[in-house]
Amino acid sequence: MAGAGIYDAFPNVPGLPDVDRDWSPNLTRGKRYDSVAGEGGQLWERIQLALAALRPSPPPAIRDVPAGGYGDPILVRPRLGQGAFRVMVTDAYDRRCVVTNERTLPVLEAAHIKPYSQSGLHELANGLLLRSDLHTLFDRGYVTVTQDMRLRVSRRIQEEFANGRDYYALDRRELRQPLVSTRLRPASCSSGTLTRSSADS
Repeated sequence: MAGAGIYDAFPNVPGLPDVDRDWSPNLTRGKRYDSVAGEGGQLWERIQLALAALRPSPPPAIRDVPAGGYGDPILVRPRLGQGAFRVMVTDAYDRRCVVTNERTLPVLEAAHIKPYSQSGLHELANGLLLRSDLHTLFDRGYVTVTQDMRLRVSRRIQEEFANGRDYYALDRRELRQPLVSTRLRPASCSSGTLTRSSADS
């Protein structure tokens, strides 16, 4: 390891030793340190320690995870009828996302138009089959469905995340209809949209 350019190579590393005493002022090349033994080895070790001090420590959440990786058990109140609701909505929409026609079943979710927590019923008229990311956006008010069954995407996605190109490509897209009688089509809310918090266009 050449020593003459050590400060150029590590300009922001504090605590490096003064190597000038080992180098002739008119030396241009040819002098080298052995980075394994002797003074060169000590220098290399000090460089490694100085660099290690600059590295950020791992986050406490990672460093303090207990052995086994699980916390204490907790009680959860299951939604009664949720499984039957999912099967009913999935079959009614021919196992396809109503927006994208996605057919990969593990990423399809039965969404409640009126939230179950607000007395929304496990009925087909209160359900849409959505891809999981669209379901999340629907629940949080970033997308909505109009009375004429079209998806609307809120400008909040762009405003809050400076992103959303893939979702804006879906804006105003007509939704798939269920494979059942039209009287079972999702019923619109009094607000004129099907979402719990209307997405502004």
